[in-house]
Amino acid sequence: MLERTLQEWRAGCRHGRLGPDLWLFGYASLIWRPEFPTDEHRSARVHGWHRSLQMHSRVNRGTPQRPGLVFALLSGGSCRGMVYRVGRHRAEAEMQRLWDREMPNGVYDPRWLDCQTPQGPVRALAFTLSRRSPAWAGSMDETQLLSLLREARGRFGTTLEYLVETARCLRERGIHDREIERLMRVAQRGGLAG
Repeated sequence: MLERTLQEWRAGCRHGRLGPDLWLFGYASLIWRPEFPTDEHRSARVHGWHRSLQMHSRVNRGTPQRPGLVFALLSGGSCRGMVYRVGRHRAEAEMQRLWDREMPNGVYDPRWLDCQTPQGPVRALAFTLSRRSPAWAGSMDETQLLSLLREARGRFGTTLEYLVETARCLRERGIHDREIERLMRVAQRGGLAG
């Protein structure tokens, strides 16, 4: 998938569908822990996709025996986040590093999405998830969610830490997300977050 995505980027650059540099759309941990140098970042909104804590994480925030959850972009609605520009000369190397982080199990569907920014539109790579994917967790009731928030832990920490940090980071950037606020209230009622 990485090679196919890089080929799409190269072809898009040649044919004018993509700018000369690589743009990436972040909607959760890429906002608060991008781990790659950028030449520019902007607030952005994508239409037709929304942020949802409904993707199993069997490496980063859980294990195969006790999957955690991470955010994914699911079809429908809209999502506010950030876009990052990576200069063309570094794009392929940074893409490899990003792939190692975001795609340890190859469960995301990488897509080029139109992002609206205050400075104008850009076409950016985003990691989306199909509801047909085995990684899609679907909806959970409050009891199931609290159990997972208490117990799920992977190589980068717990699902609870991931949720709390995403909520904090979005608030700091003035991004209002009703679903994240609802999830934080569930965690607070369960005595897991202040």
